[in-house]
Amino acid sequence: MHKESNIKTASPEREQQAIVIKKYANRRLYDTHTSCYITLDDLCEMVKRGVEFVVIDVKTDEELTRQVLTQIIFEQESKGYSLLPIKFLRTIIGFYGGKMQQFLPPYLEASMESFINNQDKMREYVSSAMNFSPFTQFEEISKQNMALFQRAFSMFNPLAAREEETSQAEAERERKTASTKKS
Repeated sequence: MHKESNIKTASPEREQQAIVIKKYANRRLYDTHTSCYITLDDLCEMVKRGVEFVVIDVKTDEELTRQVLTQIIFEQESKGYSLLPIKFLRTIIGFYGGKMQQFLPPYLEASMESFINNQDKMREYVSSAMNFSPFTQFEEISKQNMALFQRAFSMFNPLAAREEETSQAEAERERKTASTKKS
């Protein structure tokens, strides 16, 4: 039996905004909006369409949305849609139980939001420019994203921050030298 403090239920506000998916002990998922059983593939499509949903265990009323989304990622990775690099996965696992665990989720959300915003900018560049080099723009956006990741992770490791500052300064000097030679 669960202790009361261990049971996490969805807030009433979230349930009102999102479709409620009930998960039964036999692993079946029931969409209360359409009144039919669905699969993880159906949930995956809902995510891609931007449909908000919350998954609730029928027996315990515990919210299982995070676990189900993780299961969808696992299934997609198993199907060969490798999106998450091994080094990234190892890094994430390394944060579990650590002192910095509480800071990682908001950072990852902000990073993903930044990536999505940059992705939209990339689409705008492509649609508005005839003489557009997508690789140049993509490289610049990638550099911005990497700088964001490095700054955030330097918060977790002060020594890495000093090394990063040194390498950035060297890279900047090399860029200036290269641009001077071209002129």
